[in-house]
Amino acid sequence: MSESMAGLKRSHYCGEIDETLLDREVVIMGWVQHRRDHGGLVFIDLRDRSGLVQTVFNPQEDPATHEKSHDVRAEYVLALVGRVRRRPDDMVNPKLPTGTVEVLIRELRVLNQAQTPPFLVEDHADVNEMVRLRYRYLDLRRPQVMRNFVLRHQVARLTRDYFADLGFLEVETPVLTKSTPEGARDYLVPSRLSHGSFFALPQSPQLFKQLLMMGGLDRYCQIVKCFRDEDLRADRQPEFTQVDLEMSFVSQEEIMDVLEGYVSLVFEKTMGLALERPFPRLSYDQAMARYGIDRPDLRFGLEMVDVGTLLEASKAQVFREALSSNGCVRAILAPGAGRFSRKQLDDLVALAVSLGAKGLAWLRLTPDGLQGPLAKFLEEGEKTGLIGTLGAQVGDVVFFGADSPEMVSHVLGQIRLRLAEELGLVKPGQYALSWVTDFPMFEFDPQSKRWEAKHHPFTSPRDEDLDLLETSPGMVRALAYDLVLNGSEIGGGSIRIHRPDVQARVFRALGLEAEQIREKFGFFVEALAFGTPPHGGCAFGLDRLVMILAGASSLRDVIAFPKTQKASCPLTEAPSSVADRQLLELGLARDRSGEAQAGPGATGQGERP
Repeated sequence: MSESMAGLKRSHYCGEIDETLLDREVVIMGWVQHRRDHGGLVFIDLRDRSGLVQTVFNPQEDPATHEKSHDVRAEYVLALVGRVRRRPDDMVNPKLPTGTVEVLIRELRVLNQAQTPPFLVEDHADVNEMVRLRYRYLDLRRPQVMRNFVLRHQVARLTRDYFADLGFLEVETPVLTKSTPEGARDYLVPSRLSHGSFFALPQSPQLFKQLLMMGGLDRYCQIVKCFRDEDLRADRQPEFTQVDLEMSFVSQEEIMDVLEGYVSLVFEKTMGLALERPFPRLSYDQAMARYGIDRPDLRFGLEMVDVGTLLEASKAQVFREALSSNGCVRAILAPGAGRFSRKQLDDLVALAVSLGAKGLAWLRLTPDGLQGPLAKFLEEGEKTGLIGTLGAQVGDVVFFGADSPEMVSHVLGQIRLRLAEELGLVKPGQYALSWVTDFPMFEFDPQSKRWEAKHHPFTSPRDEDLDLLETSPGMVRALAYDLVLNGSEIGGGSIRIHRPDVQARVFRALGLEAEQIREKFGFFVEALAFGTPPHGGCAFGLDRLVMILAGASSLRDVIAFPKTQKASCPLTEAPSSVADRQLLELGLARDRSGEAQAGPGATGQGERP
């Protein structure tokens, strides 16, 4: 039977019980983690969000309460009243913050009973993830999961305080908005009052935060929910949270300095780590040439080195063909990879092929020199040049990529990550931050045969590249910047276009006609003409940042009620069907006469921030 907690008020959380409370009476409430009957004494470990404390029921102290404790089971909700005492020396648990004390109970109230849970509510329980998500409310009780949300709360609180102290205003932007192009698919919401028309859930507040700058708010910040209907993976969810901000009358350097201060504060307060500032900076071209990816993991080396000039006269056909067709030859030196088995080397070759390469050449440095499938095609001078340029030592392996620069970057970038894993170069607790700047303004889509915005069409080109907009769009660099942490982009932003003439030129470069611009961005283009200040901003992925800080492997571990990779919720069984009456009200179903109601009429894709 469940009892009332009338007359009782919790005095402490379970995790707060320590030696400073010795001989004091406390009132604690929570869930039963374990119950142990040692003949006379009964021990119950009580758990709440703060931690766990051991409680003791002694028949000599209170026979009725002791008898009552025999009926308690795992996950029962209890209120306990008792006196804090020191544990016997042989029962001290140094792994537990409350491990030197226990509470001798004089009163027990069962506030609620519980069925046997489908899995053990503890950190090391081996539970299928779908089961965890189906019973997420139980999963949230596990200490590690609980710690993730305490951490998330800390980061959110630090975020609001940091930006408020710098003069940012927190403003909420619409959740029901207009569907706009350039990005992932929108989640659409049909309008009941305008059949055939749809709202879109925002993929970002991009246009609205720029409108706030046009409105003179000067500095805006918001922890905002965003939505994208795209294929999912471990670090992607259909609904996610970002720290969104915008600033007027600022340069790229000023924005990056503010953001470095924010990230440094978060690391200091949540991890106890002091980050070295300024963070390293790489241009997009440097990142691609050295690491093969625009979000490089700098926790380890394994940089790519261009060795084309050393091999331009090589007898090795794979090198010669790549260089003669305006391609490149780059190499990665993997220290100590000489211990790799032939299977490990073959697996790396297979990975390269799966990524689109024709193969993956490699050479091992032995006491007798470079050896491997291509060694016989290299002259001694070429071998010596490679060893000297790369700094190779006996026991190292050199891996080569020979193809177009794009293909070599793509393949060797992934080979580099696999090598770091195989060589054990990444250790827990390592963090490496860097900025990547000067992204290409546009990228060419071979399917639509037109240029598309690399970030979004409101990103400003560099001033010195403006004259290339009409003649060489592929050479235009954007005033865009991404912040990368351990190989994951955690934030990205740009200086925005504030001049109507420049915005018009960018739209033309994207192949947008006047009618398309009016239909999709008419309200924004009109606002741009009424005195827009120079401005820029950034968006941080709050979920991703917390995931990395928590050492979690998936965003689902730091989102209270996440979706699966099929964008469904096992707990609520959403998405689900709805009644015909609801569809009829929205103009999405037939009425009883069989007459078709107004169907979907709005199209378009959402903008990527």
